[in-house]
Amino acid sequence: MIPGPRNLITDVAGLRVGNAQDQTLRSGTTVLVGNAPFTASYAVMGGAPGTRETDLLEPDKSVPGVDALVLSGGSAFGLAAAQGVMEALHEQGRGFSVGRARVPIVPAAIVFDLLNGGDKDWTENPYPALGRAALAGAAEDFALGSVGAGTGALAAMHKGGLGSASLVLASGHTVGALVAANPVGSVTTPSGRHFWAAPFEVGDEFGGLGPDPARGLQPLPPSRKTSAMHGPTNTAVAIVATDADLSKAQCKRLALVAHDGIARAVVPAHLPSDGDLVFALSTSVRPADPVAVAQIGHAASLCLARAIARAVWEATPQEGDLLPTLRGELGLY
Repeated sequence: MIPGPRNLITDVAGLRVGNAQDQTLRSGTTVLVGNAPFTASYAVMGGAPGTRETDLLEPDKSVPGVDALVLSGGSAFGLAAAQGVMEALHEQGRGFSVGRARVPIVPAAIVFDLLNGGDKDWTENPYPALGRAALAGAAEDFALGSVGAGTGALAAMHKGGLGSASLVLASGHTVGALVAANPVGSVTTPSGRHFWAAPFEVGDEFGGLGPDPARGLQPLPPSRKTSAMHGPTNTAVAIVATDADLSKAQCKRLALVAHDGIARAVVPAHLPSDGDLVFALSTSVRPADPVAVAQIGHAASLCLARAIARAVWEATPQEGDLLPTLRGELGLY
């Protein structure tokens, strides 16, 4: 397995990603859209999710295709980003056909970033406009780090962010992941100088710092985030994608398996105050036998672990930050 040419989820052909953010707000939105509707499902492992239209992604529900997926900051306010995306897609003539009507299907999930120091004293919810702007800017190439839904993200010890990674399998299938990393847990080991995901790094995609040389169980340091926030401000929300031809039920299983990537990259993970959620989608281009489907699940978990580390590695400092960036703390700026 090797990364695709971009090492982004958009190495899965037919997908585009757009980001929009407001630095004063310290929040933003990320939109993934397909050139055509795609099959999708999801799985939640955190205890505090915030979602829109996820019920219809269950395998027994009737809607066959999804037009776009939204990851957003803003907690429940951020779910409104999907409304902006939905309205813009409707203007483009996209959506699920119901008689003469067309209804764009835009599931969404959010992270809690309301206590990160940004100006949240708005009179009009800013997220519909952010969703519309993110969709308008969707492209195959997009930025990582402190952008989109990762703009105000924080992990336990360092700034979080938006991350992505991909793999091309020997079978020819492509798998990718996209994540807004804002978890309760830490993405770095207790030393603060190595990623939990280091064993899965490809090249120097998140700094080539290598695994932590410390052996055995190490006590976790007190969370800087908890001290700074005085309240919950959590969650990793992600999308994994493949060009393999998967059913809704197979996408459900893919989302469940991909959660292993969160557990490999964040310690601890899936806590009661996390809303950890993974969407899984198929563009249904390449046939896949059972062996390939199993390999795709494994690859998705690896991509997600790497994407989380890349989110933290690519984070950039901003005046007034509550937590340092990892690169800044290592003196690498």
